[in-house]
Amino acid sequence: MAITVKHMDDTEDVLRGFLQDDGRAAYASRPSESRGRIFEEPPSKTRSDFQRDRDRVIHSRAFRRLKHKTQVFVYHEGDHYRTRLSHSIEVAQVARSLARILYADEDLAEVCALAHDLGHTPFAHVGEDALKECMLPYGGFDHNDQTLRVVTYLEQRYPRFDGLNLTWESIEGLVKHNGPVVKKGKKTEFQFTLNRLKDQTDMMLDSHASIEAQIAGISDDIAYNSHDIDDGLSAGYFTLDDLKEVPFLYDIVERTRAEFPGVEESRIRSQVVRELMGYMIADVRRETEKNLAEINPQSPDDVRRAGKQIVAFSEDMEKHDEVLRRFLWDRFYLHKHVARLRFKVYKVVQGLFAAFMDYDRALPKDWRKSIENVPKGISPTDWRARVVADYIANMTDRYAILTHRELFDPYADIQ
Repeated sequence: MAITVKHMDDTEDVLRGFLQDDGRAAYASRPSESRGRIFEEPPSKTRSDFQRDRDRVIHSRAFRRLKHKTQVFVYHEGDHYRTRLSHSIEVAQVARSLARILYADEDLAEVCALAHDLGHTPFAHVGEDALKECMLPYGGFDHNDQTLRVVTYLEQRYPRFDGLNLTWESIEGLVKHNGPVVKKGKKTEFQFTLNRLKDQTDMMLDSHASIEAQIAGISDDIAYNSHDIDDGLSAGYFTLDDLKEVPFLYDIVERTRAEFPGVEESRIRSQVVRELMGYMIADVRRETEKNLAEINPQSPDDVRRAGKQIVAFSEDMEKHDEVLRRFLWDRFYLHKHVARLRFKVYKVVQGLFAAFMDYDRALPKDWRKSIENVPKGISPTDWRARVVADYIANMTDRYAILTHRELFDPYADIQ
């Protein structure tokens, strides 16, 4: 029998109704019940399996490179704007908070949050768009697919296996944090990497992910909406008064100004961003509690079989979110300055791809060796393109710009 919510004041009682003796909810993932790793390893003496996953992500080269990968602004435009690394840390902070509220496993939520952008190219979505266009004839490119490729293959630091050998639950979170990947037999954007993985494990692609992965997915939305408003205001691309185009957000602006009369706008701006994050987190909590009461999941697999995302925005918040995203696209992502940079970095990525496809001697030795080791079932040309895409996707903004200059500026090495 489903648990019912009589009043929103009773929602804490709803959550407590799922609590088990270990302090987690019945629907929470537990490292002791993990489906394991692709390559069997002895357990850590000091950490749970999910804590070990988190540490492997943090110590990976791909994670360190996020420090110099664009969120919206390219690295040279300022020290205080978000990068992929700071974004991932902010997502993890929101995810841990939500996981704690919902009595889920905080460590698994953190793993999914910290690792979700490991496959991003330099120059954010512009770089991805450029690489995606280049890879159209060779099997395609998707940053989520690339993240999976990083953690299962490209990180080569361990003597017994390629990748980070994360638990099944952590990999599932990277694959399905936005919902099922396969719907009614449709092909998936993850096809290249998942085809390689299918012989090793069943990712249950037609089901939803764990509650922790869902928490990480919505934490991504909360974090980037909030910090893109902050960065856009800091850069002067729009003002607090321009937020009248986003009525629910401008209500927060007006309330904050009324509460702190005479305070400088920079402090008002920071307070508005904090209030925005709190507003969205509170909405997710209410909607998730409502869904939990309706579905009454008694295990992690009940969450997977629920038929919908349990961790979600309310219908009203979805509408607010759509207006906010439209505002950010019009006023921030498509701003003249950003658009001009988009044009430049698009050409950088395309130029690098064309150069390495035409002349692989320009690649480092290890990458040239990778091109020679063509896997079964893939053509040499497609594999060459995949290795080139891997190399470019690994690059930081700075390294991509310097490499492009080295390849195309005839005077780059002349003093």
